[in-house]
Amino acid sequence: MISNTVTIIATLVGGLILVLGLASKWLQSNPVPPTLLALIAGVLVGPQVANVFDPMVLGEQSVILETTARFTLGIGLVGVALRIPKQYPRQNWRGVLLLTGAGMLLMWAISTGLVYFILGLPFWLAALIGAIVAPTDPIAASPIVTGPVAEKNLPDQVRHAISFESGANDGISYLLVFLPLLLLTKPTDEALSHWLLQSLLWEVGAATALGLGLGYLAGKLLQASERKDLIQEEWRLVYTVALALLAVGAGKLIHSDEVLVVFAAGVTFVQVVGEDERGEEEKGQEAVNRFFAIPIFALLGTAIPWSGWVELGWRGLLLAGAVLLLRRPPVLWLLRYFLPGLRSKKDALFMGWFGPIAVAAIYYGSLAEHRLHNPLIWDVVSLLISASVVVHGLTAVPFTRLYGRGAGNKEASNGES
Repeated sequence: MISNTVTIIATLVGGLILVLGLASKWLQSNPVPPTLLALIAGVLVGPQVANVFDPMVLGEQSVILETTARFTLGIGLVGVALRIPKQYPRQNWRGVLLLTGAGMLLMWAISTGLVYFILGLPFWLAALIGAIVAPTDPIAASPIVTGPVAEKNLPDQVRHAISFESGANDGISYLLVFLPLLLLTKPTDEALSHWLLQSLLWEVGAATALGLGLGYLAGKLLQASERKDLIQEEWRLVYTVALALLAVGAGKLIHSDEVLVVFAAGVTFVQVVGEDERGEEEKGQEAVNRFFAIPIFALLGTAIPWSGWVELGWRGLLLAGAVLLLRRPPVLWLLRYFLPGLRSKKDALFMGWFGPIAVAAIYYGSLAEHRLHNPLIWDVVSLLISASVVVHGLTAVPFTRLYGRGAGNKEASNGES
C-alpha cells in the first residue's frame, strides 16, 4: 500500500513540475502563479475530489505536513540567503532589527487580536494562531522578488528587504509560536521558565550559533577546495543544497530551531565566499528550490479541511480578509519613517501588501496541531494560508508592474515582460 502511494506521489509530482516547467516563462509574466496552480492541482487529486491521493494514507497528516514543510523551508532559505548581497546585512542592520523585532511583535499583536475578536477563541489559542501567521514566508515571497518582471520594476532595496526579512523572521517567529504553545500545555511558571531557558537560550541561541558555524565552515572549505582545484563544477551546483540539508538535520538533532539554523548558515556562507564564487551555487540552488516548492503547495491542496472551513462560516471569510488587509500593511506604513531607503509611501504600500503566508505557517501550524491535538488550529491556519496563496499570488505580477509604472519604468509602461 505504501509502495503504491509513493509511486502515485512520484508520478503526480513529476507530472506537475514537468507541465509547469514547460510553461515557466509564460507563468512568470502572467498573474496566475505556479504556487496557485499547484494548490488547485492538489485539491483536484485530493480526497475531496478525485481521491487519487490522501496524505492520511502515509500516517498522521500533521506530521507529514510538518516534515515536508521543514525540508522545503530549509532548501528555500539558503536560496534566499544567496540572493542577498554580501554587504546588505551590514548596511541595513538597523532596519532588519526593526522589521524582525518591533515589526514582528506588531504583526503578531494584530493577528492575535483579529483571531480573538472575530472567532472568539481563548486568548492564548488566538495568540498561537496569530504567531503562526505573523511572519512573511520566504518560499511564497521568492516569486515576487525574483525573475524579469521583478528585476525590471522593483528597486534592489525593496527586493532585498523583502527577501532578508522573510528569511530572518521565520526563525524569530519560533519564539512567538512557542510562548503561547507552552502556556497552553504547562503551568504558567513552568512555561515561562521553559521559554526563557530552553526556547530562547538553547533552541534559538544554539540554533544561531550552530548556523553561523556551519555557514562559516562550509564557506571556508569551499574556498580551500577551489584553491586546490579539488571540486568539480557539477558538485558546486549542489553544494549549498547539501548545506541546507545538513543544517536542517543538525538543527533537528540538537532539538533547536532548524529554520533559524538554515538561514544563519546561508547568510554566513554568503559573507565568507565572494560574489563570483557563489554565482553558480545560486543557479543550482534556485533550480532545486523550484523543484521543492511546488509539491508543498500541492500537498496543502490535498490537506484542506473543507468541513472545518464550512464550520468557520462567514467568520472565517471575515478573518481571512481582515488578516490580509490589517496584519501587515499598517505596520509597514508606520515603520516606513524609521527604515532608511524605504520611506516612500509606494515602498511601504508594496512591502506592506506582499507579506505572504505559506510554507512557514504550514510548518508551525501542523506542529502546533500535532502537539495540542486541536484540529481547529489547522482549520484556521490552512484557510489563511490558502487565502494568501490566492490573493497574493494573483496580485504579484499586476502590482509589481503598477509599481514600475509609478516609478517611470519604460518597459513596464510599454507592457513588456
